[in-house]
Amino acid sequence: MTATVIYLGDLRTKNTHVKSGNSYVTDAPLDNNGKGEAFSPTDTVATGLANCMITVMGIKAQDLGYNMEGTTAHVTKTMAANPRRISKIDIQVSFPKAADTKTQKILEQTGRTCPVFYSLHPDIEIHILFNWNALS
Repeated sequence: MTATVIYLGDLRTKNTHVKSGNSYVTDAPLDNNGKGEAFSPTDTVATGLANCMITVMGIKAQDLGYNMEGTTAHVTKTMAANPRRISKIDIQVSFPKAADTKTQKILEQTGRTCPVFYSLHPDIEIHILFNWNALS
């Protein structure tokens, strides 16, 4: 088992990772009868894409000798109606230092081919922007 999800009432869930015991809460968003006081379930999907991208890029970066510590991703999720669904995810990844062109291309391709990317429905528009040396 990977996780347990408990409905707490008021459109809120508590999610616990079985192995570590770590947990987080989700709320329904304001535009869908919720309080919007925590990540919504669809927020976790969009953010999960960025988490996955950065994780697999981090693995590849170790192999390449590039230090990704401090890399950030800004995620914007857009919803559509009829049916209500994620229609678009925009992710801006900013790296703390420059890398040579070869390393950039390898890491960008690695991010664009992470497991979550391949798990999302093909109708979801995904826009990814990589900013190199953006934090210096």
